[in-house]
Amino acid sequence: MTNIAVIGAGGRMGKALIETIAATDGVQLTGALENPQSSLIGVDAGELAGIGRNNISLVASLDEIADDFDVLIDFSIPAVTAANAAFCAAQGKKIVIGTTGLDEAQLQSVTKASQSNAVCMASNYATGVNLCFKLAELAASVLGDEVDVEISEAHHRHKIDAPSGTALSLGESVAGALGRDLKQVAVYGREGQTGARNAETIGFATVRAGDIVGDHTVLFAGEGERIEITHKASSRMAFARGAVRAAKWLATQEPGLFDMQDVLGLR
Repeated sequence: MTNIAVIGAGGRMGKALIETIAATDGVQLTGALENPQSSLIGVDAGELAGIGRNNISLVASLDEIADDFDVLIDFSIPAVTAANAAFCAAQGKKIVIGTTGLDEAQLQSVTKASQSNAVCMASNYATGVNLCFKLAELAASVLGDEVDVEISEAHHRHKIDAPSGTALSLGESVAGALGRDLKQVAVYGREGQTGARNAETIGFATVRAGDIVGDHTVLFAGEGERIEITHKASSRMAFARGAVRAAKWLATQEPGLFDMQDVLGLR
């Protein structure tokens, strides 16, 4: 049995994770955390998630449950995630990271943590999205320089980073297959007299509106034909199921930095 703790248990993703853990064999919720200033501290996590009382109360600090979990699932904010990764490394705990938008220093903190404990970090935990990463790589390797590549994504109005981590991962998949450096060829939005399109460009377009859970499309446009690889998420449960699957898989792994491609055996 893998014991799991969830960061941000009072949020939409946290509730989805708690519900998924309760419905998954071989795992159990043993810790739930929220911001120390949250009015939800002390509330029963199961009742909060709508699955009935589970006798796991929300706490304000990992120190309070340090001995209670094997794997931490963290979909929070970059600064909190980096600190939690360091905590897990010091305590011999494993961590599944779904946070996006980490800067170089924060990524280094996660990488350092993976030297002593297993870490899984992915921009998206939905199984379908990770299949799209593989399909985008395959399409790019077959189509080569004969097509223009554009990536579009849409999310809810509350998302704080853009483009999404998933869109960037799709870009990395395509760029890698084409032998390009995404940092050199990415174009994030266009305005005014931009001139003709550079053939090596990988373009990104972003929409933030309403309650969109997450839509992503990679467009390969050539002369006379277009190919689109699209994934549309209709519920956060797709991400939650993947993250719990990753936690269960990570529990048996030696130290290292993994992603969802490793979990699904797609690498």
